[in-house]
Amino acid sequence: PKSTTTLVPSLVPAISKRHFVFKTTSLIISTTLIATLQYPIPNCSAEPSPKAAPLAIENTKSWFQYYGSGFSIRVPPEFQDMTEPEDYDAGRSLYGDKAKPKMFAARFASPDGSEIVNVLIRPTNQLKITFLEAQDITDLGSLKEAARIFVPGGANIYTARKIKIKEEEGFRTYYFYEFGDDEQHAALVAAVNAGKAFISGATAPQSKWDSDGVKLRSAAISLVVL
Repeated sequence: PKSTTTLVPSLVPAISKRHFVFKTTSLIISTTLIATLQYPIPNCSAEPSPKAAPLAIENTKSWFQYYGSGFSIRVPPEFQDMTEPEDYDAGRSLYGDKAKPKMFAARFASPDGSEIVNVLIRPTNQLKITFLEAQDITDLGSLKEAARIFVPGGANIYTARKIKIKEEEGFRTYYFYEFGDDEQHAALVAAVNAGKAFISGATAPQSKWDSDGVKLRSAAISLVVL
């Protein structure tokens, strides 16, 4: 039977656009990299179809290219930058010079706040216990195995792909997942470099995915690890 699990908490009345956007935190944050890492996740079928159709994506070269710490991503037109400013004083009084880490390495929202594009950076040893520093996403497991890390339990996985991008020193592997439930739809891309996982995610209500899904998927797939 089709899962009816709600992946994003019910929205509460917004007191400002910024507050509204924060309350509509993407699937990637609200359920995967904060909550579900602490709990077992049901088996997910993340194997791509042998004859999977090409993913529909847009040419994003004309979009603004945002450069973060070790990555870049293309931002859909009219999306607003909601990235947290650097706060070098955060936590200094309690933790010495150790600043509070940012939740988002990058965060952008549509004008109405219902569509979100995020980038997160997390140490790979927070995602999977390992004694060696992960150098590639495959160090976290196969496409199917890594779905336990990146896809929330109860989500319907629509497609999953392994993408190889040529770089100067060879190829880098990216994992792509598209998933959702009755209310929300998300596209997620993850890659690893020097012990850090770079995760881009784009999410929108299911009702908007038919019209805006290609744009959001294209934003997620535009992630480049530098």
